[in-house]
Amino acid sequence: MPEAFDVVVYHNPACGTSRNTLAMIRNAGVEPHVVEYLKTPPSRALLKQLLARAGLTVRDALREKGTPHAELGLADPTLTDDQLLDAVEAHPVLLNRPLVVSPKGVRLCRPSEAVLDLLPAQRGEFVKEDGERVVDGHGRRVATAEAP
Repeated sequence: MPEAFDVVVYHNPACGTSRNTLAMIRNAGVEPHVVEYLKTPPSRALLKQLLARAGLTVRDALREKGTPHAELGLADPTLTDDQLLDAVEAHPVLLNRPLVVSPKGVRLCRPSEAVLDLLPAQRGEFVKEDGERVVDGHGRRVATAEAP
């Protein structure tokens, strides 16, 4: 099944959540298409499509921490989606990550274990970089306060 399971991850290698998400994709036996979105941002049209498929507004997908969000005044509720998209085009770091596309849907994977809903079964245990155990040795999600 992994050969036919096409996944794209919009990734920032400097982000722990993004690295954990990528590792969980690989733990499912899938080698994704990795797009380092700071180097190769999605086009405006593609970004609009991805956000719609994920059920997100442009504002939902904005990252505040470590970005020029405040300096650009992007918290202003009167700004339109087009104005927010202009800001993301000018400053791709404003796009929250990782955004994952799979045959099961599109999702902003924060927390990183949200990616599990988009993948085939995990092939074994997975422990996040911070030591949190997310998947047990049988490939089953470990119950946490955030898991459904």
